[in-house]
Amino acid sequence: MESWDLVAITFFSVSLPLIILYVPDTSIRTILAIPFLFFFPGYSLIAFLFIEEKSIGNVERVALSFALSIVATSLIGFGLAYTPFGLRLDPVLASMVFFNIVFCLLSLWKRSNIDAPYLPFDPFELWQSAKRSLGRQDGIDRTLTIVLALAMISSVAALAYVVAVPREGEKFTEFYILGPGGNATGYPHNLSMDQNASVIVGINNHENRQVRYIVQVWLVNASFVNNSTVIQNMFFFDQWSIVLNSTPANLDGPSIPQFQKNYTFSIHVPGHFKLWFFLFKDSVPSYAEDLDPMRDYAGGPTDRLLDGAVDNNASLLIGLNLNLVVGPMGTT
Repeated sequence: MESWDLVAITFFSVSLPLIILYVPDTSIRTILAIPFLFFFPGYSLIAFLFIEEKSIGNVERVALSFALSIVATSLIGFGLAYTPFGLRLDPVLASMVFFNIVFCLLSLWKRSNIDAPYLPFDPFELWQSAKRSLGRQDGIDRTLTIVLALAMISSVAALAYVVAVPREGEKFTEFYILGPGGNATGYPHNLSMDQNASVIVGINNHENRQVRYIVQVWLVNASFVNNSTVIQNMFFFDQWSIVLNSTPANLDGPSIPQFQKNYTFSIHVPGHFKLWFFLFKDSVPSYAEDLDPMRDYAGGPTDRLLDGAVDNNASLLIGLNLNLVVGPMGTT
């Protein structure tokens, strides 16, 4: 087929929207999208404008195809932004497909009506010529040619893999505490014994996998002496868990809540405390299992939880805290 280039562009231009519609998660979508946007529009336009073989050389034809593709894609997007359709995926795809097909059909028509049109290389003839050339070479030259061809094929395959399987983005978990009004204000600080207070605890999973999160709440009385933390009391308070699927992080706007819990608590002992919220992924350390509520674990292995939170050791846990002053019953 003499005009296989234009037929191929038409075929792949029609195929991409179907792939996006029916198999959106396949890597073929990414591989096709790059030439669809940055080569096909310019090539079909160049084929229409420079229809004769003597018009421009192959190198100029390829270079102009990339350059005009960027121009055509930008202008189409710019034009759509001022229409009721807007700059969205569906109208962009439809416009690009229409552009490619129209100029491919016009180019096919013009090729059939002139004596010396530009025609792409014949793949079969190129293969036969390469075989004849390889057969005329001696052993060393033939080996070097084969090695060079394999290196080029490997490079193209590696590029396709990098495009189709992009690097995994940064993995992280959002863990936050809000005041009862849903803002970073209004946190409870001064309480009387047994007075109810509440906060909102939020978790967003961006770990690229499903995660079981465990939240432990501890009531801690500690001081910082000689660059070290001295724990006087460490009462285990509460625990709950939740399994969350991974969601994309919204880096260009406000965070979208995935899980939030209205947590109500009251303190039964007076003093100055920090109410610590420790977040674990998948499991808790063995020394923090099977704990008794309001038992004082200060001086034991659970001290490591506070050390990890103070040192920002996110591989162990994530720790957030509230400063609380708890007075006798009836005071605020």
